[in-house]
Amino acid sequence: MAVPVDTLPPVAAFALVGVLGVGAQLLAWRLKMPAIVLMLVAGIIAGPITGIFDPEREFGALREPMIAVAVAIILFEGGLTLNLKSLQDAAKGVRRLVIVGAPLGWLMSALTLHYVAGLGWESSAVFGGIMIVTGPTVIAPLLRSARLNRRPAQVLQWEAIVNDPIGALAAVLAYEVVGVFRASHAMSTAIGETALGIVLAIAVGIAGGFGLVWAFRKGRVPEYMKVPVLFTLLLAVFAGCDWVLHESGLLAVTVMGIVIANSDLPSFEELRRFKEHATILLVSGVFIILAASLDLSELSTLNWRAAFFVAAVMLVARPVTVLVSLIGTNLPWREQLLVAFTGPRGVVLVAVAGLFGERLVGLGVEDAALIGPLAFVLVAVTVVVHGFGLRPMARALGLTGAETPGLLIVGGSRFTTGLARLLHENEIPVLVSDPNHSKLRGARREGVQTYYGDILAEAAEHRLDMVSYTSLLTATDNDAYNTLVATDLAHHFGRDAVYQIARDKEANTRHALPVTLGGKPVLKDMTHEALEERMIAGWRFRQTRLTDKFTLDDWRAENPDSLLVAAQRKGQTMRLLRTGENLKGAEDMRLIHLAPPEDEAEARRNAQQALKDGSEDDTPSGA
Repeated sequence: MAVPVDTLPPVAAFALVGVLGVGAQLLAWRLKMPAIVLMLVAGIIAGPITGIFDPEREFGALREPMIAVAVAIILFEGGLTLNLKSLQDAAKGVRRLVIVGAPLGWLMSALTLHYVAGLGWESSAVFGGIMIVTGPTVIAPLLRSARLNRRPAQVLQWEAIVNDPIGALAAVLAYEVVGVFRASHAMSTAIGETALGIVLAIAVGIAGGFGLVWAFRKGRVPEYMKVPVLFTLLLAVFAGCDWVLHESGLLAVTVMGIVIANSDLPSFEELRRFKEHATILLVSGVFIILAASLDLSELSTLNWRAAFFVAAVMLVARPVTVLVSLIGTNLPWREQLLVAFTGPRGVVLVAVAGLFGERLVGLGVEDAALIGPLAFVLVAVTVVVHGFGLRPMARALGLTGAETPGLLIVGGSRFTTGLARLLHENEIPVLVSDPNHSKLRGARREGVQTYYGDILAEAAEHRLDMVSYTSLLTATDNDAYNTLVATDLAHHFGRDAVYQIARDKEANTRHALPVTLGGKPVLKDMTHEALEERMIAGWRFRQTRLTDKFTLDDWRAENPDSLLVAAQRKGQTMRLLRTGENLKGAEDMRLIHLAPPEDEAEARRNAQQALKDGSEDDTPSGA
C-alpha cells in the first residue's frame, strides 16, 4: 500500500523520472539484465508501493500529452532506422509479417481476449488491434543483449517498428466502429473519417520528410538549427494529424522518419545519433511514468483468466500468426521459430491500451476497465520471459554471434595478419578488413576471415554480421583513414573498445588531434612502419598464461624486450594495451605479446619468410 506524501515540486518530479529511468538502464547494463525489467520495478516501487511519485498528482493534465509526444518521437526515431537497402533477404519476411501478420494477429488476439480472457467483443476488437504492436523500444535493447544474427534481428526490428503505428490505427478503427454502434452514427461516416485520416497521415508524413530533406540539402537551414527544426516539424506533423484522427499522428511521424532515412541526407547520421540519445531518455521516462501510474488495486481485479490469456498469447496467438505469415518465404525454419516465439510488448501497447480502455469505459463498455491491467501484465511477463530467454533460445537454435568477444581489424599487414592468426588459433572471432585486395592475402592464407572493401561503406553494414565483434583496431598505413574509421565506428563499438596504432606525427604538437577523434592508442610509439620493420626482422606474436605461481613480474623478467599487445581475463573482453601499461591482477590472465626472435638463425629464417610473404602480397591482384 502506498504511503501518502506531499506533492513533489515539478523539477524534482522530472529529475526523479530521469534518475530512475537512466539509473535502471545503467544498472541493467552492469548486471547484464534486460533494462525494461528494472525500469518497471523502479517505477512500481516509486509509485504504487511507496507513493513517493504519483505522475497524476505531479503532472496532472500534462501527463497524457507528455506520453503521447514521447511515443511519437520514439516511433519517429524507429522510422529513421528503416533504410530500405538494409532489408536485403529479410524483406519478404517483413512484408508478410505486415501484410498478412497484422490482420491475422489482430484476429488471433481478439479471439484470445474473448475466449480466454473473457472480454466482450467490443473490448476484444479494440485491444486486439493494439496487441499487433511488438514494441521497438523493447526489441532494440533485447537485440543488443541477445546478440542475434543479422537476418532474424532485422526481421524482429522492422516488424516492431512498422507494426507499431498499424496496431494503434487498428485500435482506432475498432474504437470508431464501437462508437458508431454505441452512438448510432452512420457506419459509412466513421469508416470514411478513418480512411481520410490514414491517407492524410501518410501524405503529411511524406510531405514533411521530403520538405525537410529539400531544406537541408539546399542550405535553407543552418547546421546549428537542424535539430531544432527537425523537432519542431516532428511535433507539428504529429499534432496536426492527431487533431484530424487520434493516433494517426503516429503513422505520420513514422512515415516521415522512413522518408528521411532513405534520402541519403549528408547530415542524416548526426540527426540519427541525436535522436537515439533522446529516445533512450524518453523510453526511460515513459516506462517510469506508466509503471508509477499503475493502480495495484486494478491488478487485484484480474483472475486466473489473465494467466491463461498471457500464456495463450505467447504460445498460440503469436506463433500461429508468425508461422502462417512466413509460409513460402526464404527464412530457414530455425529463424521462423525464433521470430514466432519472440513478441515482447512495450511502451506503445501500455500507453494506447490505457487510453482506449478509459474511453471505452466512458462509452459504457464496462469490461474495458480490464484492458489497462491486462496490458501491464502482458508487457511485464513478455519482457521478463523474452529478456532472459531470448539469448538461450537463439543459442539453442544456432542464431547468435560467437560467445567469445571478437576483434575487427581494419588494415591488412604482416602485423595484423600475425595478430589475427593467433586469435584465430585460440578460437577468438577475428576479421581483417581492407579496401586493397592484395593486402588480405596473408590473412586468407592463414584461414582468417577477411572482408574486401571499405569498412565505412554502406555495403559493409549490410554484408557483415557485426554482432561477433566487440572491439575495433584500425591499423592501415594511412593514419588519417585510421582516425576516420575509429571516430566513425566509435558509436557502434563504444569509445573504450576502439583502438588505433600510433600515428607518424603523433608527438608533434602541430599535428596533434583532439581527444574526440581517433581511437585509444595501442603500442605507444609503434607506427605502421615500425611494426612492419619488426615483423620483417623476425618478431612474432606469442601468448603466455599467467597464474598465481607465474605472475606478471615473472613474465616481465623473462621477456624484457617483448611488447605487450593485449590481455584477457577469463570470461572477459580482450583488452588491447599501450606499451608499459600497468596491469593489475595476474590470476588466470592471458597475455598476447610481440616477441623478438630467440636467436639469429630464427631471425634470418623469419625475415626471409616475411620478405617472401611480402613479395607475394605486393603482387597485383589481377596476377
